[in-house]
Amino acid sequence: MNMESATEPGVKQKVRAAVVVGALGIVFGDIGTSPIYTLQTVFNPDDPHPVPVSTGNVYGVVSLIFWSVMIVVTLTYITLVMRVDNDGEGGIMALIAMLRRWGGAANSRAAGLLVLAGVFGAALFFGDSMITPAISVLSAVEGIKVVEPGLGELVVPATAVIIVVLFTFQRKGTATVGRLFGPVMIAWFLTIGTCGAIGIAGHPGILRALSPTYAIGFLWGHFGIAFFSLAAIVLAVTGAEALYADMGHFGHRAIARGWLLLVLPACVLSYLGQGALILRDRGAVGSPFFLLVPAWGRLPMVLLATAATVIAAQAVITGAYSVASQAAQLGYLPRLRIAHTSASTIGQIYVPGINWLLMVSVLTLVFAFQSSAALAYAFGMAVVGTITITTLLFFALARVHWHTPLWLVCLGAGVLLTIDLLFLAANLTKLAHGAWLPLLIGLTAFTVMTTWQRGRQAVTRERERAEGSLCGFIDLLRADPGSYARVPGTVVFLNRGKQTTPLALRANVAHNHTLHDQILIVSIETLPVPHVPDEQRIRVDDLGYAGDGILHVSARFGYMDSPDLPSALRLLAPEQTEGPVALDEASYFLSTVELVRGPAQTMAPWRKRLFIATSYFTADAAEFLGLPRDRTVIIGSRIQV
Repeated sequence: MNMESATEPGVKQKVRAAVVVGALGIVFGDIGTSPIYTLQTVFNPDDPHPVPVSTGNVYGVVSLIFWSVMIVVTLTYITLVMRVDNDGEGGIMALIAMLRRWGGAANSRAAGLLVLAGVFGAALFFGDSMITPAISVLSAVEGIKVVEPGLGELVVPATAVIIVVLFTFQRKGTATVGRLFGPVMIAWFLTIGTCGAIGIAGHPGILRALSPTYAIGFLWGHFGIAFFSLAAIVLAVTGAEALYADMGHFGHRAIARGWLLLVLPACVLSYLGQGALILRDRGAVGSPFFLLVPAWGRLPMVLLATAATVIAAQAVITGAYSVASQAAQLGYLPRLRIAHTSASTIGQIYVPGINWLLMVSVLTLVFAFQSSAALAYAFGMAVVGTITITTLLFFALARVHWHTPLWLVCLGAGVLLTIDLLFLAANLTKLAHGAWLPLLIGLTAFTVMTTWQRGRQAVTRERERAEGSLCGFIDLLRADPGSYARVPGTVVFLNRGKQTTPLALRANVAHNHTLHDQILIVSIETLPVPHVPDEQRIRVDDLGYAGDGILHVSARFGYMDSPDLPSALRLLAPEQTEGPVALDEASYFLSTVELVRGPAQTMAPWRKRLFIATSYFTADAAEFLGLPRDRTVIIGSRIQV
């Protein structure tokens, strides 16, 4: 006993270390590879608003980068935003779920508008997930031009091959590769930190850039130049949103430790070292990250950078799967075909439709933009849009859930949103140079998501009218028992609730004139929480017809749960159903609906067409719910939208 308690702290310490290593591999890939292209983009001579290379400007830019990272990442995300979680889960979809809960309780128009803002932030994340793999892998492979300029023509083809391989292997999952991510990223951060320290040693004066006076002086004294530079400086905080999105997998403490103890120091050293190199050799401005490395180490650095950027791409691709899955559970997207790639980790999923859409989009971006510099402003707009919306939602929830004093909310939101909006305004000046792309992607995804939600509501209303009252239907059956025959067996009818009659039940009685001895009418509820424990999974209501063998069952899932209806029904206790339920022999009846455009003014005609087109991507309900194929009956009907 004493020996066990003596070793327990050591075991806990190892567990904590393992979690931190895992977080380093998954969470920090995006923000950890930002030093490859940030300073290079700021001083890019081909920029429409170039920043001249001078001693004062280098100090000002490096200082702005440092304080942007400290304010946006360390203060906004690590210190503030990550204090808000939905049963341990983070990310913009978690904020949306909490706001929906608030809006439902308070019936607040403001809550509804904030939810819409959150949906747009999630839509922008899809743009981020398309741009991140393209710019990250391109920037790493471009290092080959520093090693051998004659190989520049191979950058785009090599990037395309890496991306195709990356997306092709997604279906195998990241469980095996994930174990390698942490050590690779640790090697990456130690390497870039060391190279940065060597660069600082050549010009120690660059350390003065850590003073905020240089950032303020650059903004105040050269606002015309500094304002436009913010569109590139924001690249230093790309990936900040991933820290919050992945909080549920690793926890706030592990992410904060990884950031403060390794990632932040390594990135800061790299930025300072690159600034020192540019001060010594202004010709290095074309690729300061790779030129900071000794000549003998540049090829290994290109290989390490490529591995790191693949990890960064992997993280954001997995994030896109999670956001799409959660959006579908919350009713903003149709059911998606989802494959779980790990028996032990529920968050490791593969969504084929999203995967191939992302691959085509990323390849299109690579061939269209050809370089990381050309993609930089598209990337910045996607990131700053998501960060601004996250900050807004955080302060709204801080006021409602924590009852933070209004003056403090206004003060904090005023300062942080001013900084975010300054970045946003700078990126808007780059609309003609690529910043339009994530806005277009975001608006497209936002339109699809809101159209699907609105269309679902219209279909639900029409379907409820067609289904009619469940109690009324059963009363009719009782009044005319000769119109049907009772047959042995258990059947499960899927329905949206207990008020209406499943269309499949109506059709079965009308056409087959049969009614089974034991009937479960099951509705699926997705709650605005990540996971629902098994003891709260099932709720039974006999509707007053238990003597007729008819029960209503609510199967409740969180928005991050994988709905498995047969497994959920096995949680039914005999006392809940007045005897055992023969689930191993049960038949499942589904009502499938064909959607057609109708005359009702539910939506604009173009949105009706979009809704119906989107419905074709809906995953098969039997597969989505894990129903046995050989015991599933599908009965169709038609509904006008």
